[in-house]
Parts: sequence; structure tokens; C-alpha cells
Amino acid sequence: MTDYSIDELMIATLAACFDNDDQVCNGLSSVLPVCAIQLARLTHAPDLVWIAGSSGVDPLDPQLTASSFEAPLWRDAVMYLEHYAEFWDYVASDRFLRKFCVGAAQLDAYGNANNSVIGTFDHPRVRLPGTAGLGDMGALDKQLIYWVTDHSPRTLVERVDFRSGAGYLGGHGERARLGLRGGPALVVTNLAVFDFAPDSQRMRLKSVHPGISVDDVLSATGFAPVLPPRVASTTPPTAEQVGLIRERIDPHGYRKRGFRPSTGQSMPV
Repeated sequence: MTDYSIDELMIATLAACFDNDDQVCNGLSSVLPVCAIQLARLTHAPDLVWIAGSSGVDPLDPQLTASSFEAPLWRDAVMYLEHYAEFWDYVASDRFLRKFCVGAAQLDAYGNANNSVIGTFDHPRVRLPGTAGLGDMGALDKQLIYWVTDHSPRTLVERVDFRSGAGYLGGHGERARLGLRGGPALVVTNLAVFDFAPDSQRMRLKSVHPGISVDDVLSATGFAPVLPPRVASTTPPTAEQVGLIRERIDPHGYRKRGFRPSTGQSMPV
């Protein structure tokens, strides 16, 4: 029996997306992706190249902070990149940084993301932090992996109020017709995992987390996802993974921020 919490399940699911020959970076306030990157490097992908905080390559002793972008994360690195010059040359290249973890305040049925405004742009009800690098990553040949800690109808919507980052736009090949390669690959939430149907490019339910039903997911989603004939159960983290997360990667529990208290309970497997 291994006790784990939903944040640890999401971290293990995200970590499985990274391969040994990948190069990845993390964004601001991206604690779950940072934990997932470290977990992958400590387990199945020891040669994964990580540009921590978009500044330090392969930090030797990364110390996680609440922002996931401060010097303790990347201070002891193999080499450093000047963020506003060298780093973006690597981002723009088709050869490097092919996978990117994305957080979004709103995410729609075709993987378009909104981190700008809720409501109209000129008179928003809520003004959000902005696109940062999301606009670039969404327009380049990158594989986008979304993470959502509050799976609800206000977060997963039929259509975003503002496109901060391009997913599959209106679906059905629109992204490719506009000359954009890459695009969303996976969505990992606190309830389930989605991928995208090849033809329509609409979000498709891939698995539900242990203890969650398909009906639970559908009632918490603001659109009708594609349903396969069989929906699997998400693979839970192993005892080794949970131990690494709690004791080595994030002993201070920064990963639990952003979750509602009711979703952070431990679950036995």
C-alpha cells in the first residue's frame, strides 16, 4: 500500500512524458512541472537536459522555491544562458526544447489556452498575469503538455475568452492549414488525463484518476470531450516516486499550492 496525494499523482504522470533524450525548461510558478522534471531525471531519464528557470542548464543541486524561477533552483548549474538573448534562440529552434509544460487559467476543447483576461479584453472581469512565453511556445513546433490543478467548468471551457496560446484553434486541421506545427499532446488535471482525437483534434478523455468516475469528470468539464470505448484508470505513483517527491524534490510541499484543500487528501493504492 502506497499513500499518495493528487499532486504526486499529477507529478508522476507529467514525469512519464519526458524521455531521456529530451531538453526541457520550466516557466514561472510551475512547481508541478519542476517536480516532474526532477522526478524524471532521478528515475527513468537521467540524461534529460533541463534549463532550470530558463537560465541554468542541468543544475547540480536544485532547490525549489514557490516561484520556481529563482536563483536557488539554477544557481549550481553546468552552464548558464542569458535569458533575453541565448535562451530564446534555443526556444525558436526546431531541434531543441520540443516539449513544454503549460499551465492555464482557461483551457478549451481544442487546447487553446488563456492566461490574459476573463471576459472581454477591453473590459475584463478578471485580468490575469499574461502570456509570458506561452504565445511563443504555442506558435512554434512544440509539444504542449497542459497541467490543471482545478478541474472545473470555469477552467475547462468550450471556448476560451482570449487566446493567449494557440492550441488546435478550431480543430479539424486548422492549425496545420495555418502553417503551425506541433500543438497540444496531453492535459493532466486533478481528476483525469486527456489527449486529443486525431481527426477532430478535440480533447479526448484518456484516463480517470483512481476513485474518480467518468461521470465525475464530465460534470466538472465545461464541454463534451470525445469519449473512447474504454477509459482507463491513471497509473498511480510508485512508493519510490512518492519518496523522492516528498524527501528530496519538494520537502517543503510547494507542490500543494494551487489545489483546493479537498483535493489534497492521500489516497491508498
